[in-house]
Amino acid sequence: THLQHAQPILLAHHLLAYVEMLERDRGRLEDARERMDVLPAGSAALAGSNLKLDQRLMAELLGFKRVAANSLDAVGDRDFIVESLAALAMIGMHLSRLAGELVLWSTTEFHFVELDEAYCTGSSFLPQKKNPDPAELVRGKAGRLYGNLLTVLVALKGLPLAYNRDLQEDKEPLFDSLDTVRESLMVMTRVVRTLCFDREALRNGVTKGFSSAPDLAEYLVEKGVPFQQAHRIVGGLVVWSIEEGKASGEITLKDLRRFSSKFDGQALKLLTPEASVAKKSTIGSTAHARVRRNLQRWRKKLRLS
Repeated sequence: THLQHAQPILLAHHLLAYVEMLERDRGRLEDARERMDVLPAGSAALAGSNLKLDQRLMAELLGFKRVAANSLDAVGDRDFIVESLAALAMIGMHLSRLAGELVLWSTTEFHFVELDEAYCTGSSFLPQKKNPDPAELVRGKAGRLYGNLLTVLVALKGLPLAYNRDLQEDKEPLFDSLDTVRESLMVMTRVVRTLCFDREALRNGVTKGFSSAPDLAEYLVEKGVPFQQAHRIVGGLVVWSIEEGKASGEITLKDLRRFSSKFDGQALKLLTPEASVAKKSTIGSTAHARVRRNLQRWRKKLRLS
């Protein structure tokens, strides 16, 4: 959190967070499609038609679920475009976040992940560079998607009913956003499919920053210590360990008991990333069993082997 060391989690748990985001995105697109499934035919210019049109038959033949209830609204409505653009912009935002993490993780400083050569480019001057350009381009496309949404919102602002020529400005942003999201999803799918994670770098990363501190605080809470007090106790322990130059793996039971007599041998066992993950129990947590069930659920839902 805040780009600072926080708590150890499983890599699968981290990646599944993006699966949840994209599932919400899919749901938003489905919701938008449901609301745009309305036949406007028969509304004419704004007041409806004098002709005896069988609009329900037209809707059935054309595959619409229902007929517009108000001709004036049907002619001037572009909510379905705004809603679609908003959903597409959200997809772009989520892909941008994933791309941003991959850019960060692929740096020499992190080196958590190696991007496939097929999805990197070299530098025009620096021969040693391996730039994550596709991820950076996807990250940059988010701004374009936001701009398309804003373009249509501004065009619609203050328009009197029913039709106005301003509404011509609705199509280009929509088509552009559809193409942009389709291409961004295609690129990121290939990037993610070919990622290679550096297990050693990931493991080394979670041993730094006293990431077991929250586990010690919750351990004290289980022993009856109010959380505010437990937070203060463990905070003091962390400050002391930094001053003494002791890593969390070097802390002894004697060290723990300097700060609270509630600590015992079981608390000492929490000072490893593996123990921290194993201790989690809540729904949605990074616990092995919870993550395993989530993976199974998504494999079944996406029909993956």
